[in-house]
Amino acid sequence: MTTDTYVHESEMPASAAEAFFWHERPGAFERLNPPWDPVKVLQRDPSLAVGAKTVIQLNIAGVPVKWTAEHTAYEAGVMFRDEQTGGPFSKWVHTHRFVPVDEQRCRLVDEIEFAPPLGALGQVFAGGPIRAQLAQMFGYRHALLRADLERHRRFASAPRQTIAVTGASGLLGTALSAFLTTGGHTVRAVKRGDFSAIDGADAIVHLAGAPIGVRWTDRVRRAMVESRVDYTRALVAAIGAATARPRVLLGGSAIGIYGDRGDEELDESSALGARGERGAAMLAGLCADWEAESLRAKELGLRVALLRTGVVLTPNGGALSQLLGPFSAGIGGRAGSGRQWMSWIGLEDTIGAIHHALMTDIDGPVNLTAESPVTNRDFARTLGHVLRRPSFMPAPTFALEAMFGEMAEATLLASQRVLPRALQSARFEPLHPKLEDALRFCLGR
Repeated sequence: MTTDTYVHESEMPASAAEAFFWHERPGAFERLNPPWDPVKVLQRDPSLAVGAKTVIQLNIAGVPVKWTAEHTAYEAGVMFRDEQTGGPFSKWVHTHRFVPVDEQRCRLVDEIEFAPPLGALGQVFAGGPIRAQLAQMFGYRHALLRADLERHRRFASAPRQTIAVTGASGLLGTALSAFLTTGGHTVRAVKRGDFSAIDGADAIVHLAGAPIGVRWTDRVRRAMVESRVDYTRALVAAIGAATARPRVLLGGSAIGIYGDRGDEELDESSALGARGERGAAMLAGLCADWEAESLRAKELGLRVALLRTGVVLTPNGGALSQLLGPFSAGIGGRAGSGRQWMSWIGLEDTIGAIHHALMTDIDGPVNLTAESPVTNRDFARTLGHVLRRPSFMPAPTFALEAMFGEMAEATLLASQRVLPRALQSARFEPLHPKLEDALRFCLGR
């Protein structure tokens, strides 16, 4: 059997023991799974000890493939190893080593011994591409782990919290939960209609809400209101009835609260958008009502921060995932005139900002956006550049309105130039303040 070895190592801002035990906590596997190539976890033992198994389903050239790995070596604080027992490789042995540098730093060394299928022929044709994919994947994993460790270290002296999360199974809730649990916090998922998880929790992160990125039928409009305004009203009532109330509520909201504002720079002190029955005005009114329900928790003694989230960038969902198809095919471009402002934020900075709001005393409105909003035209150019594809095929306004109705007016064509003044004042440090860097990180480019 012809084998090859790939090694990726870098310094981490944590002791060897701290970095090792990060990997043992719930959510570690999910955190390290690259967003551009997600896998489905079919089985995972909650341990790194010898004998523990992980079974995942991945896609190779569009074909679902099952991969089973078993842990074959383990030394707490020092190393662990997993080996493929069933899957696409003839051999796969992954050794994770944690080498002390000093009491505050270590070197993480990932060593993979692998053999592609088909022996020497497979090595000739697949060896190079596999090494390139490994470099891409482990570059991402090491960068993300380094960032997570740094963010948790900043608040290392603060007690670990129990945090109740609504919408915990959603895109944002799943990523946030994994980030928090690997940092030593306890996450309780709040189930719809059952608020028992909030009793005795230290904080609530309220992320639940029906999707808005679809055509707004009467049914969708009702769901948008019920899942935000009505549900938040019920949540706050449950807080009031709790035996042991949380101290903090981070209430969901969106930059849609500002309405369609052209080139005007907006921050948390800006006036809210005009209310109305359709499009951007309807969304502004919905967000205002949503926030008003969260603010009722202040009467119960809670610190309340209102998370006005921008366009969250991840290939796993939301706007970017819908754009990847046409842009990857070379038929992407601006939406409408392209002059409207897009206030974007990377998924990891969204998670980091929520964590920052949990661990500091920030309250009131908080814009979850990057500090460098761009026009839609510039967004299209940057995405095309990152994907190495042309981006000159515009989606005309009339076509977007014909396809998506008032949803297009409220989201795709509305202009919101929103700045994160509250986060900046609270000394939040983003990972990716520039659009191209954020896109390259989440797309593995």
